[in-house]
Amino acid sequence: MIDRKRQSLHLRRLLKESPVVAILGARQVGKTTLVKRNLERHERPVAHFDLERTQDLARLDDPELALGGLRGTVVLDEIQRRPELFPMIRVLVDRPRTPARFVVLGSASPDLLRQSSESLAGRIAYHELSGFTLDEVGITKLDRLWSRGGFPRSYLAASNTKSFTWRENFIRTYLERDLPQLGFRFSAGTLERFWAMLAHYHGQIWNASEFGRAFGVSHHVTRRYLDALQATFMIRVLQPWFQNIGKRQVKSPKVYIRDSGLLHSLLDIASMRDLHRHPKVGASWEGFMLESVIHQLGVQDRFCYFWATHTGAELDLLIPFGDKRYGFEIKRTTAPKITPSMHSALDNLKLTRLDVIHAGSETFPLAKKIRAVSAARLLQDLKPLARWQRRTRS
Repeated sequence: MIDRKRQSLHLRRLLKESPVVAILGARQVGKTTLVKRNLERHERPVAHFDLERTQDLARLDDPELALGGLRGTVVLDEIQRRPELFPMIRVLVDRPRTPARFVVLGSASPDLLRQSSESLAGRIAYHELSGFTLDEVGITKLDRLWSRGGFPRSYLAASNTKSFTWRENFIRTYLERDLPQLGFRFSAGTLERFWAMLAHYHGQIWNASEFGRAFGVSHHVTRRYLDALQATFMIRVLQPWFQNIGKRQVKSPKVYIRDSGLLHSLLDIASMRDLHRHPKVGASWEGFMLESVIHQLGVQDRFCYFWATHTGAELDLLIPFGDKRYGFEIKRTTAPKITPSMHSALDNLKLTRLDVIHAGSETFPLAKKIRAVSAARLLQDLKPLARWQRRTRS
């Protein structure tokens, strides 16, 4: 089993600082496993309620009676099924000496749960859990993680065939069961076609009207499809960065399938051999490395942007740290070169540094403020920046 050390350290810190901790993430990314492993190390009693079990739901028919007498740590799994519990949690954590703390696990984003958790303002800390990342599996397993994605059961499957089958079943269950349980009332078949079409546009600018024409619906409807996938951690909507620089800049977001394994399933790519032959291999690599950089730096989604102008200049990822701006270009090549687009991004955005993430084996300078960073050395070469940004934002 893979040790998720950084996630465990962050969870334990949140448990010390907040009476309520919300661990959010897609289904099957390991939320319950992470919490159980960390709470088992403590002597405090732990009460676990799985809100998908009929028996546990019945115990919570009278939540004050069920939760009021508990001490230690109370875990409420799949909290999105009973959002009306939030006001009762507020009452319980406001008791003198706070005899119990709460860990809530959910498969919906903070935006989706915000209305239900408004009464916990100032009492709740959120943490998003993704699938396995490069620092957890090790850089030597990069290709396996890229091909299979980070969902534990997909990554750890005994064979590529079993991994691919698991992902296909996951997609079906997500569309037919999980989304309706979260309150999204869409046709599973329609949303599957939308998701598959989105996979072919992976890494491109979102065009709601184009998708609307393809499905014979308004752009408002396609936006609701997109919002549902975003709210449940299936896609990343990367917002554009724009400022007054005297150039026409792109103001629509880019869309990525967050998990590379799911992307490959939606594109019917079953193996690394198939991936290397597929026309979307470059886009897949870009999305995979973009997620890897974001996770390695520990950056929240709201601090991640891309930049592009209508004349063709662009930057795959822009992350501002205070008054500093760091840019990242991602190239599926072993011999990266400086392009006019890089110079434009460096000058117009006043970048502190621009890193070109590439598929070669070496990291080396390309020019002043521009360096080529090997994907094989990503964890090592980004570590100083990751440490610095954690200190400045802690």
